[in-house]
Amino acid sequence: MTWNDIKRIDDEQENVAKFVFSSNTAVAEAVLYRYPTYAERTVICISTQSGCPVGCRFCGAGDAFVRSLTQAEIVSQAVHCLDAAFEAEGVTAEEMGRLQIMFMSMGEPLLNMKALAPAIRDLHRLYPSAALLISTSAPSVDYGEVADLSVEVPTVGLQFSVHESTDEARDALVPFKHKLTLAAIARTGEAWANLTGRRPFFNYCAHDGNSTDADADRILALYRPDVWCATVSVVCERNEGMPATNDHQRGLATDFAAKLVARGYDVRVFDPAGQDTIGGGCGQLWFVQDWMARHPDLAKPSIGSDLPKVHAPVAA
Repeated sequence: MTWNDIKRIDDEQENVAKFVFSSNTAVAEAVLYRYPTYAERTVICISTQSGCPVGCRFCGAGDAFVRSLTQAEIVSQAVHCLDAAFEAEGVTAEEMGRLQIMFMSMGEPLLNMKALAPAIRDLHRLYPSAALLISTSAPSVDYGEVADLSVEVPTVGLQFSVHESTDEARDALVPFKHKLTLAAIARTGEAWANLTGRRPFFNYCAHDGNSTDADADRILALYRPDVWCATVSVVCERNEGMPATNDHQRGLATDFAAKLVARGYDVRVFDPAGQDTIGGGCGQLWFVQDWMARHPDLAKPSIGSDLPKVHAPVAA
């Protein structure tokens, strides 16, 4: 058995469910969304590591790292979520109008390519119509391996967590030193697009300090709108009991998205359900934080564990 225990937590509006998977040596979270039904659109966010070594200050897993998950542990999260969707609506993966499985709930996917690559092959075999999105904070790894996998599996997408318009601001948010600069992300994404024929995404979290026209111009100077798509995320709170979103935060995301549209980008705004009720936004990970507190012998401090915490940009 891959997991000793699987807990389900439902949002009161029943459009998002969180699953907490635990064993004697690890914990993971997956989130299952329906828009508005599973038959029309299903989105699943799954974990690739238990905790995370990168230490991003917006993420609930940013203080501790346990270990990378195995191939079976990654695949089982998606399978369990799709089984739950079938139980709820009687719809199979093949019958879903749109199915997205995203590697972004917890952990840095590209620091676990040993398990991620075969897990992606498994998931593509099981669910050939599913879009498989790798969302990464851009560690300095072999992106040739990522590109080769993306060519082999034509449903793989790639998204970079950019979040800021300068390297200085991004370094404060993502303290992991062995990562690509914003300019290197741009070059890497373009190379991936040239090889795959698909457009990469950058994810940007709009807050009061990075939502000006100057910020949009800096992004435009780095990322070509004819190559890149953009996701602008509404901030959410990594700590349980804190309000995740408000009208001001939503307004910032919408206004900055409009700035990017005016500069020629294909843009989506992401404001996921369940942020206030079950921690449905990526990076919240309330139940993981509780597990970490109860297993201090397994939870090692991550890179940024002694740095200040900030609001969480939500992956999309």
